[in-house]
Amino acid sequence: MAVMTEVQIDGIGEAVYALATELVRQMPRDMSLTSVATLSTLVRNGPRRVTELAASEGVAQPSMTALVTALERDGLVSRHADPRDKRAALVTVTDAGRDLVARRRRLGAELVTSTLDELSDDERSALADAVGALRRVREIRAAHREDAVTARR
Repeated sequence: MAVMTEVQIDGIGEAVYALATELVRQMPRDMSLTSVATLSTLVRNGPRRVTELAASEGVAQPSMTALVTALERDGLVSRHADPRDKRAALVTVTDAGRDLVARRRRLGAELVTSTLDELSDDERSALADAVGALRRVREIRAAHREDAVTARR
């Protein structure tokens, strides 16, 4: 395989970032990005303490406490005693929260797939070939974020 130039690598980064930004802009504004990200983190990684969620989402602990309280009031998360430390609580996504994340993911995917018929066969094929790499990039970024949270503990 040919070595990619810095210009090509930058082009990939810019294109993926621009697409992600456009998709975020087109999603419903019925919930803050931090709320959706917090629910997604809980779906992906399981129960977390408020302090861990704050670190993961890059917000102050009091802000995350308020956000979790609102999500709990809306039935999207619940809090339970941490079996490792009864003084602390773990935040867990509820079935309603899990369903909301799944609906938003489907909507985001539909935003992309509804555009595919406007691409050429070669362009659709190139995107299909890139799906595995794009998933891997996402996994790596998520792992880096989790590593940063773990380092702060």
